[in-house]
Amino acid sequence: MEELTNQLIAYKGIIVVTWIALLFLSERLFPAVNQGQDGEAKADITKASIAKASIRRVFPLRVRRNIGLWMFNIILSPLIVIQLTLWATSHSLDWRPLFMTGWQGLLLDILVMDFLIYWWHRLNHEVPFLWRFHEIHHLDDTLDTTSALRFHFGEVLLSATARAGVVLILDISFISVVVFETTVLIATVFHHSNIKLPKRLESSLKYVFITPEIHWIHHHAIRVDTDSNYGTVFSWWDPLFRTNSKNPRKLDMRIGVEGIRDKGFLSLLIRPFIWKRN
Repeated sequence: MEELTNQLIAYKGIIVVTWIALLFLSERLFPAVNQGQDGEAKADITKASIAKASIRRVFPLRVRRNIGLWMFNIILSPLIVIQLTLWATSHSLDWRPLFMTGWQGLLLDILVMDFLIYWWHRLNHEVPFLWRFHEIHHLDDTLDTTSALRFHFGEVLLSATARAGVVLILDISFISVVVFETTVLIATVFHHSNIKLPKRLESSLKYVFITPEIHWIHHHAIRVDTDSNYGTVFSWWDPLFRTNSKNPRKLDMRIGVEGIRDKGFLSLLIRPFIWKRN
């Protein structure tokens, strides 16, 4: 079991990192929005530090901040999140009939977990305590692949705990959890990305999957849009529960949280513990 667990986690890591690198490069070659460069990169150019400026142009401060939050969670994951998931799968209620195992069971698990993650995401916006942590993700004032990695460790722990309860009750296997997590990460990196897609392709995809056109509205710095479009993988939950925004995506719309600007790395880490939502 331990060997299989390590193999699954390793494959997940390879797939996800490759996907992130591919989209990170693609959105810089074919951006939907020309985001420009921050003041830090411009300052280096004036000093003729070409190599340093080039690195900071590709990895500006906000990108390094997002990756820093991701690294924090990567360190935390094997210590707590994976152990919690393994405990839940090994102590599940073991009630599943035979027809809910194998490939059909895996597909059913993905569908059910995506349905539940829709509601968990919605709760993160509607419950003030949960929003304290989820707001850190929304404070990013520009969207790209690294925005998909930007989550407070408190939200990661809360999400892992909620998921462990679901796994325990619904008798979901560890394999299903890893496959679903991989699917979620692929989908999340994709719909946060700043890659310019052919209109026909995106129009076709959004009938089934969450695309940047759908999810960017969720990051619009207008509260009515922020509290909409909660889907993660499949796009039908929002229309079904009437939480889909009617507003179209505009490439010049402000990204972030209404009335609040992004914070520094340390401020983001401590903000949920000192701040209350009105």
